[in-house]
Amino acid sequence: MAKNMENNANVKLSFLERFAYGMGDYAGNLVYSAISAFLIVYYTNVVGASASAAASIIAISKIFDGISDLAMGYIIDHTHSKWGKARPWIARLCVPLAVCTVLMFTVPSSFVGKAQLAYMFLTYNLVSTIFYTGINVPYATMNGLMTTNQYERGLLGNFRNLLATAGTMTINTFVLKMTKFFGGGDAYEQKGWTLTFIVLMIVFVVLNMFMFFCCKERVVENGESRGEEEKKEKVSFLKGLKGLVVNKYWVLMVISIFAMYFMMSCFFGSALYFVKYNVGDEGKYALISNCLSVAQIAALFITPFLMKVMSKKQLFMAGMALTGVGFLCTGLTTNVALLCVLSAVKGIGFACGGATMYGLLQDAITYGEWYNGYGTAGMGNAASSFCMKVGSGIGTAALGWILDAGGFKAELAEQSKSALAAINTVFAWVPLVTMVIVVVCLALFDLDKHYDKAIADLQQGKHRLDSAE
Repeated sequence: MAKNMENNANVKLSFLERFAYGMGDYAGNLVYSAISAFLIVYYTNVVGASASAAASIIAISKIFDGISDLAMGYIIDHTHSKWGKARPWIARLCVPLAVCTVLMFTVPSSFVGKAQLAYMFLTYNLVSTIFYTGINVPYATMNGLMTTNQYERGLLGNFRNLLATAGTMTINTFVLKMTKFFGGGDAYEQKGWTLTFIVLMIVFVVLNMFMFFCCKERVVENGESRGEEEKKEKVSFLKGLKGLVVNKYWVLMVISIFAMYFMMSCFFGSALYFVKYNVGDEGKYALISNCLSVAQIAALFITPFLMKVMSKKQLFMAGMALTGVGFLCTGLTTNVALLCVLSAVKGIGFACGGATMYGLLQDAITYGEWYNGYGTAGMGNAASSFCMKVGSGIGTAALGWILDAGGFKAELAEQSKSALAAINTVFAWVPLVTMVIVVVCLALFDLDKHYDKAIADLQQGKHRLDSAE
């Protein structure tokens, strides 16, 4: 039988702790958004690699990346330290991730052909497969370990998405300006990219340590000491994985997350291409991108109040439907003013999804503990992170492959009609399809009918089979 949760696990968190948790995703997006928005651009326009080669490296790497997520989840579930199960990994791995990110955006000019591709493959995997996984899976797991309160988990997701959006906005606004400044007036000079990421990664380390010192894990079992933890039965990797697969709510959320991250890789990864070639004015990139980010940030100040009058599921569904409308209209125009409006529409939809997605995932994982009789918080978040990264990787690969199929050539100032159509496809039409998939999954997500009973039973040390008895 499962042991009781601590009574203080269902707590309200302070503003400082919520803010500090959110700053962890601001820091994370200094890496993630840079990869999503600029890595393919860096590889094609700075390094000189082909779009398909760069995309293939990322797609192949995501297989390893996803496996490392599952391994990291298993490690978290079997970590016992005075700082908790997930939090210590933030402090341990933020510096190695920062160093490797700088190296990823510093491909030596003397490397050509296979040497160049090997360096890209190695540094990308050091960043994404090993160190970003080593921080991001624990970070996601902390949401479920800081409190069991559904509303507070929603607020943590809200703060996370709010500050993640601010991190994305920082990348979209400043990276090209910084590379141009440090590159002596040339935004695509290697020196500029190296110095830019040295500065960004210093900020990354500082913010991760701020989060580490301000946040606390509370969701532990009653009377659980370090010695007792080590003596209790350990959940095997296969048993943990089986417990996730039989949890339909976790499966629905994972499909939704996969679709969301696939969409983001296509959409954000193609944004600079779309503005540069389809709109014909690279200088409008920050404006159009920041309209989305500003609207998302503004909406995130409203979503906590919306979560008091509607469920997280309903808010997520409404946001994705609105975003789908935004993508539909985006596919039909290149007018800058209209694109700014549609970016704001998508930003509002993203806010609704970002504020609720991670909280719903944690609720599904908690339900799984009640349903199966054992907890797999680390594995649950790791396997969902696996799907995030596979979705992101396949999305990035799709971006590169579709551009290549359309005849995109980085060396051309003006692209062919087929290349422009390919850019439009990954910028608008592919994301629209993913929004439909998410809405269908959410329509089937009826966890609210069971969550209160699951929490009540867990607090009494019971799970589903005990209740049946």
